[in-house]
Amino acid sequence: MSLKDQLSSLVYSTDGGRVKETAEPEQAPAGDGVVRIKRETKGRKGKGVTTIHGIPGTEAELKALAKALKQRCGVGGSVKDFVIEIQGDQREACKAYLEQQGMTVKLAGG
Repeated sequence: MSLKDQLSSLVYSTDGGRVKETAEPEQAPAGDGVVRIKRETKGRKGKGVTTIHGIPGTEAELKALAKALKQRCGVGGSVKDFVIEIQGDQREACKAYLEQQGMTVKLAGG
């Protein structure tokens, strides 16, 4: 048997054929129910971004909310590890929109 055959990651069973892993949709980590909005520049070559932490929901729900925030602020952004990043200092606009959606919001950091 060759080394390539030994390192193969395929798994077979005589019972049910090829074994497939089923992935569950990931949920955001459970928080305290407060959405925190911060302005960060670390690791971004001095460019400031607004980060929004603590929003419950799935990745798809966060992407939909991020899209609405980006349209409202007129800027770009993304969702990474259940954190919404909006370009620039958009804390006040994001806070107003999230409070309008019925969330408890705090401005965190400096």
